[in-house]
Amino acid sequence: MILIFCVTLAPSFAAKIAGENILVGQAIDLSGPNADLGRDYVAGIKTYFDALNANGGINGRHIQYLTIDDQGQPASAVKAVTELIEKRHVDYLFGGVGDEVTQATLTAPVFQRSGLLLYAPLAGADYPQDASILLWRPSYRQEMRYIFSHFGKLGIKDIGLVYQPSPTNIEAYHSLMAEIKSTGIKLSGTVNLTSQNASNIKAIANLGAAKPSFVMVIADTVSTGMFLKKFRTYAPHTFVAGSSLTNLPMLRQLAGAQAVEWTVFSQVVPNPNRGSSQIQLEHLDMMKKYRDEPVSSFTLEGYFAAKSWVQLIRARNGAGIALHDFKLPKGGVDVGGYIIGATPTSNHLSEYVDIALFNKANGLTF
Repeated sequence: MILIFCVTLAPSFAAKIAGENILVGQAIDLSGPNADLGRDYVAGIKTYFDALNANGGINGRHIQYLTIDDQGQPASAVKAVTELIEKRHVDYLFGGVGDEVTQATLTAPVFQRSGLLLYAPLAGADYPQDASILLWRPSYRQEMRYIFSHFGKLGIKDIGLVYQPSPTNIEAYHSLMAEIKSTGIKLSGTVNLTSQNASNIKAIANLGAAKPSFVMVIADTVSTGMFLKKFRTYAPHTFVAGSSLTNLPMLRQLAGAQAVEWTVFSQVVPNPNRGSSQIQLEHLDMMKKYRDEPVSSFTLEGYFAAKSWVQLIRARNGAGIALHDFKLPKGGVDVGGYIIGATPTSNHLSEYVDIALFNKANGLTF
């Protein structure tokens, strides 16, 4: 693992010792199967912290943001979290990508002894209310429910399923199956993506022949792209849907512009490329100022997560900066035009879900 120090101190504060700053640590996939998501997420978080530090930090204390690449592996995540807690003595801990590494972190003895709260992992399982975790994004079940509602308005009664079996995808799979059961929608065909290409091709051909009204994909971005390229030879105009944990620009590159037509994906942030809300405009401006890279849903989600974290700390009205025992203010917190934490019984702060689809100009329509 490579320890990466993303020190977001303004030059005039470069001489400040670490004890005078707020140390925020994060173990996250920067070179593994979900590195594209992790890197964008980190870029959004770092951008907000850079802007915050340039304006004085939190009560005069600046943020020092430390990230370690866990390569998306549970054992590496535990090792990275141990490093951040025991050697770097972080004050706060942001989460990584996926429920597998999230669960590994939550059950790690060093984390359980620390008294820290794991904040805003890119994960969507429903964790116990008393677990030491606070998720920024809504749950997989909320995303699935929104997608089913979208297609339900079209009178669709049957679905095809494409599933890449892995510990990372299992929570999303369980959420999807629960939604299928609750809605009574018929499952007309299933593809279990494996390492055996011949069996994948046969299963995809069978799914195309079944002519489902739409297909739900639970797989990583690469596997989703491979599926789409083949499936479109059998079903060029069948709707395909996926979750927000899909890198859409990468998917378009892998599958091709024609293959991504008739696809829709749930999104847990508004359009990152445009908009009128305060946080959308802030994100665009600050990414131009501090980063030399394009914006994405994950840079905006990172920006949202970092800003919401600061808002929750400030909402304590001077009661300290400990987050593990905070209480949400009544009615939630306004994060640049969006209210989070309005449902105090949930450990998912945001309930925002939208749908994005590729248009013929190869852009995204929200």
